[in-house]
Amino acid sequence: MKIKEKEFETILQDLKSLANQMGATVRFERGDFQGGYCILKESKVIVINKLTSTQRKVMTLSAALNELGVDSVYLPPRLREIIEEMDSN
Repeated sequence: MKIKEKEFETILQDLKSLANQMGATVRFERGDFQGGYCILKESKVIVINKLTSTQRKVMTLSAALNELGVDSVYLPPRLREIIEEMDSN
């Protein structure tokens, strides 16, 4: 699937909303890491390096959402396709 550069910001916001619906907090932090999903004091947290490109943020958030289990959640087909494709990269 071909995604235009300017679409990544919208996709990132959609994925962030999805994470919130699934009970996860998305945090953008600086540091020497790529990011991912973890449980912190019984809270679901997805941490993403805010210094990476928007495309990398989408990839990291997609992988984290796959870990959370998006199979049982309704997603628009395009968003599901993006999550599956980005997580496989």
